[in-house]
Amino acid sequence: MVWHRRLGHPNTQILSYVLNSDLPGNKDRYSLSLECDSCKLGKSKTLPFPLHASRASHCFDLIHSDVWGPSPTLRTDSGGEYLSTEFQAFLAFKGIIHQRSCPSTPQQNGVAERTNRHLLDVVRTLLLESSVPSMFWVEALKTATHLINRLPSQVLHMESPYFRLFAKQPSYDHLRIFGCVCFVHLPPHERHKLSAQSVRCAFLGYNMCQKGFVCYDPTLHRTRISRNVIFFENQHFFPVSSSTVSSSSTVVLPSFEQQFSDLHPVSSRFQPGIVYTRRSRPQSLSVAHPISDPTTLQMQSVAAPSVRRSSRVSVPPNRYGFPSSSSGNSISALTAALSKFDIPTCYSHAAKHDCWRQAMQEEIAALEANHTWDIEPCPPTIVPLGCKWVYSVKVRSDGSLDRYKARLVALGNNQEYGVNYEETFAPVAKMTTVRTILALAASSDWPLHQMDVKNAFLHGDLKECIYMKPPPGLFPSPTSHVCKLRRSLYGLKQASRAWFEKFRTTLLQFSFRQSKYDTSLFLRKSDMGIVVLLVYVDDIVITGSDSALLGQLKTHLSESFHMKDLGPLTYFLGLEVHHSPSGISLNQHKYASDLVATAGLQGATSVDTPMELNVKLRKEEGDLLADPSLYRKLVGSLVYLTITRPDISFAVQQVSQFLQTPRHLHLAAVRRIIRYVQGTSTRGLFFPAGNSTRLAAYSDADWAGCADTRRSITGWCVFLGDALISWKSKKQDRVSKSSTESEYRAMSLACSEIIWLRGMLAELDFSETDPTPLHADNTSAIQITANPVYHERTKHIEVDCHSIREAFEARVITLPHISTDLQIADIFTKALPRQLLLKDSFAVHTRTALLSTFVDNTVTVEHAREYGHTHLSEIVSYADRFQNKAILLIHFSARYTTDEIQEAVSALPPPLGGRVFALTEGF
Repeated sequence: MVWHRRLGHPNTQILSYVLNSDLPGNKDRYSLSLECDSCKLGKSKTLPFPLHASRASHCFDLIHSDVWGPSPTLRTDSGGEYLSTEFQAFLAFKGIIHQRSCPSTPQQNGVAERTNRHLLDVVRTLLLESSVPSMFWVEALKTATHLINRLPSQVLHMESPYFRLFAKQPSYDHLRIFGCVCFVHLPPHERHKLSAQSVRCAFLGYNMCQKGFVCYDPTLHRTRISRNVIFFENQHFFPVSSSTVSSSSTVVLPSFEQQFSDLHPVSSRFQPGIVYTRRSRPQSLSVAHPISDPTTLQMQSVAAPSVRRSSRVSVPPNRYGFPSSSSGNSISALTAALSKFDIPTCYSHAAKHDCWRQAMQEEIAALEANHTWDIEPCPPTIVPLGCKWVYSVKVRSDGSLDRYKARLVALGNNQEYGVNYEETFAPVAKMTTVRTILALAASSDWPLHQMDVKNAFLHGDLKECIYMKPPPGLFPSPTSHVCKLRRSLYGLKQASRAWFEKFRTTLLQFSFRQSKYDTSLFLRKSDMGIVVLLVYVDDIVITGSDSALLGQLKTHLSESFHMKDLGPLTYFLGLEVHHSPSGISLNQHKYASDLVATAGLQGATSVDTPMELNVKLRKEEGDLLADPSLYRKLVGSLVYLTITRPDISFAVQQVSQFLQTPRHLHLAAVRRIIRYVQGTSTRGLFFPAGNSTRLAAYSDADWAGCADTRRSITGWCVFLGDALISWKSKKQDRVSKSSTESEYRAMSLACSEIIWLRGMLAELDFSETDPTPLHADNTSAIQITANPVYHERTKHIEVDCHSIREAFEARVITLPHISTDLQIADIFTKALPRQLLLKDSFAVHTRTALLSTFVDNTVTVEHAREYGHTHLSEIVSYADRFQNKAILLIHFSARYTTDEIQEAVSALPPPLGGRVFALTEGF
């Protein structure tokens, strides 16, 4: 069995021949009655094709290849990589005969295809048997190639490729079991007399250029090549996964394995544990119960200690709180149950349903009405692009069905740069611009309208000559004619650019001007006011003070394109917009709910903070996730959620650093953020009516906050009056030598944002005449800006950071000092405890002292009472501590009468008691 594993799991016939031959290195005989589970899991067989009747007489006379190089004869498939003009000219120049297989006939290139399959069989088996992570598949492939070249082959009459090429038998003395434990002797510069003389590594194969073994060093996270290696072949370096024990425990969908424990129904007696506590060594994952029938799965709850939320224990549950592999099918079953709509994946399935047939007919009719193509015979030298149907459903903001949608998509992945496409970039609106426009509209009482361009990409004019195969369903029978595209089509690489250029030209012809600060922002001024248009691909937001010009613009767009007037703005790019006399509230409630469902955490208990206090996530701590795709999907969704949720910006920034190689501890942090979002899904931003249009900014930074790189975290936010419109939580690009330096870098970045916003506001006729205050809590950083003196501790700071000095001298900004307790940007630089999080998120989102951490659809005084401020006088005082405004807005609650509220206000000491107190019935 040892030699079976050393040789890369060959079949019984090959192994028997090797062991019974006189090849070097074969000393012992082992039983050939093998029952190798890894072979059963990693290999599968199909009926072979017949052997070729002809055989080459010399080595390299006939090369079978998918991707290879020059030879007397080259036999390949008909892939595009072999058909380029340059490659064909090279073959002709070298006198190489190029033999190609017919399309969709890999059997004609069977040797190369069979070799690929053989290699993948061995690679799969090596990885499964040794539990080596799939990130080392390249090393496994090199090892498989090394072994196959040294094993006898039936095709070569039980001779090895190595023997055929070099005319001598290969040696097996150096072969060892892939993935086993090994100890590499350290070179002199890495050891001293009293330290360990070797390091424990994982054996990952053989080096082709040096006579040594390839070993992975987990301490330095790199491979070592050495000949001084001792092997423990009976020990796996990586923990043995339970899925390799037997085929009955293998889950069909590995991307869902060991991802989430809270997908199971959570008992009211238990609360999911928090799993941030460090472990000195990884724990193995075990399967609680094997799966016998996927259709009769029982949801298994993971028992966690019953704890009070106010006194959470820090001891994590077993297996990091993640389910065993037996939950994989449960997850897939749950995902299927949550799917509301049956969306087909191919034309043959869609053609069986009237709703999808009608959607495809509408799409074809729109394409033909738009003169998207001309039907022509295919030129003999042209290989037309393919196309396919993509099906989806349009849903309303409440999740209900709007309509079925079928879209014809060109297979642009086959396009060649310089032949049928060139530039592809197309701008989209910045989210800061979106929030700024909404804040201005709320402040100035501008109407907000939304329009949608139907089949937007079909309006773009193509400059290149592109031929495409007819879409399925266009002709009743196959034809040799193709579609010569006149206009752009979804799927083409240049489609978005062509559409934006068409839309831009149309607006410029209507006397609109493109903004210099956001190319997706267009504006036109008149004697009656201004009209502003913001475009994000095919979604358009229009607002302004000139209602007549606004109506003319909508008419002009409807005449130029097939437009759909959606009326007042209520739902834009997943953002829910709620209008009220008090202002505009913005949230992503549906998007957040969908994210919770995607993570399978509907039944999980919510938490009070997005991240545990004093937790430092590290890049290399914990076990690697078997499949990182779901982690990346969840983090990407959380990044989009930060458009209206600045309170999770820091936590999302932290987990976004580990997308390449996420681990279980990182996934636990993501799960906690989602559980926090679950309990606060209706929270968002509020843009008050009649708001000031003066900018104010806050800047903060930690120092050496990253545990891996010791880089600092920058945090800043910018308000337009009382409306938060821009913020950032980001790791700095270099290490700062002091907290002053890190704060100075953060202030410089915030200053750049201020300059950009001031320019855009000036374009919109909201010019800033006074300098913008940039609040900072580091006196030294303020002094460096105000007094440009170079000395030993600042001379290394880059010149670009000193641009803030010019802005300060030009009176673009001022730098008022603010107490650390009142620093709003603190929420973007570190994880905060519940009380401070409530304080900072309160100040960040509702600088107008709305008595809620965020503006929900129903805001009541009870929100403030939940935070420990029982009496109204305490509530009003708490609200005023974090802003300096004359108007205090409180949603009227039946719990308090008007007299009680007025009494509470009058009881406050001056000047609080003398401030204007407004009651509103709702938002």
